[in-house]
Amino acid sequence: MIRINLLPVRAAKKKETAVQQIVIFCVAVVLAAAVVMSLYFVKRVQVATTKSSITAANAKINELKSKIGKLEELKALKEQVKKKLDVLAQLRKNKTGPAQRLATLSDTTPNQLWLTGYSEAGENVKISGIAYSEELIAQYMRALEASADYMNVELVVSEQLESAGTKLKKFDVNMKLKSLPAPAAKK
Repeated sequence: MIRINLLPVRAAKKKETAVQQIVIFCVAVVLAAAVVMSLYFVKRVQVATTKSSITAANAKINELKSKIGKLEELKALKEQVKKKLDVLAQLRKNKTGPAQRLATLSDTTPNQLWLTGYSEAGENVKISGIAYSEELIAQYMRALEASADYMNVELVVSEQLESAGTKLKKFDVNMKLKSLPAPAAKK
């Protein structure tokens, strides 16, 4: 019988298989290193891009903060101007209010009727006076009620008074202002 020694062939095949496995392992390691390196560089580019985006966003935020600061200053100035204009308007209104009411009193006062007292407390007004007759007092009260400045005109007291031999009627009238000046309304 012939015997063939296959050991060197098996050893050569094992050696060849081992070399192939080492080559495949090295190729796999190189490929894995290439993939890892490429992923590393991609992530590094993404981080750099994100950092530049953050820097740009922070610069824009700082720019907008300065604009917001300017807007806040403008709003504060606007409020100050508005308050000053309101004060001016109120001063103009108060300037004409009492003068207009006194002019109304003067215009509605008939002859032979004299006013002896005038007082205002908020929206309440009290007038005292002397007249020749009760008809003059009634006429005066109707004129005050019809005016644009006064309402709820009520006769409080009407009594006879004698002065230098003449019989006169002393009266007190209470009424309310139709439009109250703003400072008194705020209080």
